[in-house]
Amino acid sequence: MKKKREYQSSELVKSFAKLYGFEDKLMALQVKDFLKSYLDEAFFKEIESVNLNEKILEIRIKSPLFRNDFRMKKSFFLKKFQEEFGADQFMDVYVL
Repeated sequence: MKKKREYQSSELVKSFAKLYGFEDKLMALQVKDFLKSYLDEAFFKEIESVNLNEKILEIRIKSPLFRNDFRMKKSFFLKKFQEEFGADQFMDVYVL
């Protein structure tokens, strides 16, 4: 008799991402979801995209005012992301 293996949906998604090389994109989506829950809705709407390249998180923001504010709090957000997702996931945050 074969042993059935049960997966949670998040484990299954992570295994597919690892298999096909989408781990960075999956992590960027998790960061974007975190920002959606953490930031005010008006601020979140100003975020154009979130990408992860070689452990550098790139956040593209439409509004120059919010972009500058985010840059000033860059170290705070980097620490927050490292606490939430693991210190080894991110080396730096670029605000574009």
